[in-house]
Amino acid sequence: MILLFAFANETDRDKFEYLYQKYKNLLLHKAYDILKDYALAEDAVSEAYIRIYKNMHKIGDPAENRSIAFAVTIVKNVALTMLSKEKAAVFAELDDTQADSFDLEENVLAALSSQRIYATMEPLGEELRSVFLLRYAYDYSFKEIGALLGVSENNAAVRLHRAKKKVAQLLEKEGYAGE
Repeated sequence: MILLFAFANETDRDKFEYLYQKYKNLLLHKAYDILKDYALAEDAVSEAYIRIYKNMHKIGDPAENRSIAFAVTIVKNVALTMLSKEKAAVFAELDDTQADSFDLEENVLAALSSQRIYATMEPLGEELRSVFLLRYAYDYSFKEIGALLGVSENNAAVRLHRAKKKVAQLLEKEGYAGE
């Protein structure tokens, strides 16, 4: 809990401490549900609290449902990222006959470098590219993406679906579908 000493003001420290004490077990449970490994779940929760620390400006009252949902979303995203990296390592070991089970979200995003993904996304256009980056590079929720772009939460989800579909097509054209 060395992060408690890093806060500039006491209010943020108190909010962070409240979130930690009150929800650490909930976050651990959510991470374990995804990762099915207690040690990995603990790592995910630790990383999630670092991200929460970095985003304390987004948290009002730590007892509000919105703050709890924010924390749960962060730990879920961290755990899913860890899971996708783990699956990407396993996927790399599979032979070509098993490559048909390719999944863009779980394998390509973890296997390709960020630079390659950004270069591949260039033909998407700003509307789709921005939603894709906000979701995967910055871990924003659909609600946050919608607010940033001035569209509904549902519209943000639809745009992300279109972006993922287009990225999958572009990567397949470039021969990444089997990697």
